[in-house]
Amino acid sequence: MKITALAAHTPEAVRAALAARGWEAQPAWFAAVGIQPFVVLIEAISEAEREALVHWGTKSGADVLTGDGWALVAGTASRVAPLARYDRAPAELARLAPALGRVLAARAEPPRSWAIRGGELSLEKPVIMGVVNVTPDSFSDGGRLPSADAAIEHASRLIADGCRLLDVGGESTRPGATPVPADEEIARVVPVISGLVKRGFGAVSVDTRKAAVVDAGAAIVNDVSGLHFDPALAAVVARAEVGLILMHMRGTPDTMDDLAKYAHVAPEVAAELATTADKAERAGIARERIVLDPGFGFAKTAAQNFRLLDELATIVALGYPVAVGLSRKRFLGAATGRPVEERDRATAVACALAAERGARLFRVHDVALTREALALAGATTNPP
Repeated sequence: MKITALAAHTPEAVRAALAARGWEAQPAWFAAVGIQPFVVLIEAISEAEREALVHWGTKSGADVLTGDGWALVAGTASRVAPLARYDRAPAELARLAPALGRVLAARAEPPRSWAIRGGELSLEKPVIMGVVNVTPDSFSDGGRLPSADAAIEHASRLIADGCRLLDVGGESTRPGATPVPADEEIARVVPVISGLVKRGFGAVSVDTRKAAVVDAGAAIVNDVSGLHFDPALAAVVARAEVGLILMHMRGTPDTMDDLAKYAHVAPEVAAELATTADKAERAGIARERIVLDPGFGFAKTAAQNFRLLDELATIVALGYPVAVGLSRKRFLGAATGRPVEERDRATAVACALAAERGARLFRVHDVALTREALALAGATTNPP
């Protein structure tokens, strides 16, 4: 007899073991995904539902831990999946089916494209967003692009290094930053965005919280406030049919550090992002136009940022594409001891970790380093 422990963090190990023993590709993949470990936290349940879950777990072989109003269910995806079916779940647990079904669907079939103004962006491969800041006071590169021509030249280098999106920002949202008037922000970003579009430099995003800036000509709006800063933004985005990145943040750049209080950061950020996405959809923004960003560095301590990065799959499970803005953030310096201008290598590593956990879009300053890190991370499951 020979016993070999297989890697449990990826379905690739089981798929490869089955393929080596004669299984065809598709059945091998479905089986591998089906026996992957799967854990869900179910909250706001009744006492009857809690007791029914305990009974179901005993019969099904899944692990169920419970408390007052909550349950944690762990098992393989295939073992938990019957709870998402009305015809197979106990009648007392019928209320779980819709939400659990959505989580399982997001796990099995993550979004493969993102609808933006003028077309779709494929997410089959990681998408790198190059940062083009035309601000005098951004935390790592403020004042380095003093003119539209300088910004466009910088953008051309980012494109050459491998980015597929350009994110143009005219207002700093670093900790302690104060708002910039809309007309001043427009004066900063419009010449750059117009120049980039005229030169055919791919899809362009505008990093703004303000409805008045949406008409700058970008195909995407990257809103760090998650629709909390400008009440008019959601309706304007819906009419413009642009792509929308909704980032998680509490408070404002001036107050957010005092609001970094969580009992369990990943589920709480996920719940707040789900509420924000629902608000966007109710305002008329199509689901396929929405990307979520957990907001690394915004209303989170260094320890909370690392926990959120490790548990990023909780955000991915919401079923929207996930973008991450990890570039040169303070928490990377907390781990490496490096000053802001020396954090690009740590950024690249963090992006690779985020990719392994399901992120698809990566907003960075150094595109070349990140492209190499993502290529290496992807090669473990898709060899070149």
